[in-house]
Amino acid sequence: MSLKPRVLLQNQLNGQPPYNIFIARVTRSPKSPLPPKFPFHHPHRPQMSQPSQHHHFPPFAVAVAVAAVLVLLSPPSAADPNDELCLSSLQQSLSLRNWTKSFFTDPCDGFISKLQGVTCNNGRVYKLSLPGLSLAGSIPPELSNCTNLQSLDLSSNALSGAIPTELSKLLNLAVLNLSANALSGAIPRELASCAYLNVIDLHGNQLSGPIPDELGLLVRLSTFDVSYNRLSGPIPVLLANRSIAGGGGAVAAGTTARFNASSFAGNKDLYGYPLPPMRGHGLSVLAIVGIGLGSGLLSLVLSFSAVCIWLRSTDRTAATPGEEGKISHLMPAY
Repeated sequence: MSLKPRVLLQNQLNGQPPYNIFIARVTRSPKSPLPPKFPFHHPHRPQMSQPSQHHHFPPFAVAVAVAAVLVLLSPPSAADPNDELCLSSLQQSLSLRNWTKSFFTDPCDGFISKLQGVTCNNGRVYKLSLPGLSLAGSIPPELSNCTNLQSLDLSSNALSGAIPTELSKLLNLAVLNLSANALSGAIPRELASCAYLNVIDLHGNQLSGPIPDELGLLVRLSTFDVSYNRLSGPIPVLLANRSIAGGGGAVAAGTTARFNASSFAGNKDLYGYPLPPMRGHGLSVLAIVGIGLGSGLLSLVLSFSAVCIWLRSTDRTAATPGEEGKISHLMPAY
C-alpha cells in the first residue's frame, strides 16, 4: 500500500511544503506495523499540539522566594559585646530587678528580646523603653555602647544627676525622653551630634543653665520640651524661628514659632520669643527693707547734725554782748 498521499497530507497539515521532498514508497502488509517514521493520522482530523509541560515563573517571584529561604536558613546574628556592656551598666546603675544577668551576653533572639523594655532588631538592641518603673540612680555613660540604639525612654522615674555627654555617641538616636525625673545640671550641647533626633523631651526636671544654641541645628527635630526646669537666658533663635505662612522675606502677622511657649514654660529666668522679652529685675523685699532702714538712719544723722549746728550758733550769739560791753569799758571817753 502506498503512503505517498498520506505523507503529503501530513506535511501540509504540519505546515511543511509538499514540494522538493523525497518520499519513498513504502509497502506494507495488512499485518505489518506502521513504520515509526510515518505515524498514522486521520486524514480529516488535524493533529493538535500538545500543551507544554514547562511552567515559567516571574523573575521577581523567584528572587523573593530565594531571599525568604536565605533568611530562614541564615544563622542568628551573634550578640554584640557593646550591647552587653551597655545593658549590664544600666542594670547596675538603675537596679533593674527584672533583668537577669545571664541574658546580657545574648539579649536578643532576632527581633525578640529576653529583657523587659528592650526591643531588638536583627540581634542588636535598638530600643530601650523603661518609663514609670520608679527607677532610681543616675544614667550611666556606658549607655552609649548601645550604638544601634534609636529610642531611649526613661521618663517618669526618679533618676538624678546630670545627663551624660556620652549620649552624643548614639548617632542613630531618634527619640530621647528623660522627662519627669530629678535630673540636674546643664543640657549637653553635644546632643547636637545626634543628627537623627526627632524628639527631645526633658520637661519636669531640675536642669539649669541656658539652652544650647547647637540644638537649633537639628533639622529633624519635631518635638522639643524643656518646660518646668530651672533654665535661664534667651531662647535660641533657631529654636524660636518663625515659620512664615504666606511666604516672602518679611515676617507676616499670622506667623507661628517652631516650638510654642508651652515647650519653654515654667522657667522663670528664660526669656525671648515665643516667651515674653526679658523684664527688668525688680527689687527684692530685703533690698526694699535695706533701702528703708538706710534712708531712716541717714535722716536721723542729718537731723542730729542740724541740731548740733544750731546749738553752737546759739551759744556764739549769747556770748557776743558781754564782749562788746567789756571793750567799751576799756576805751577812754572823749
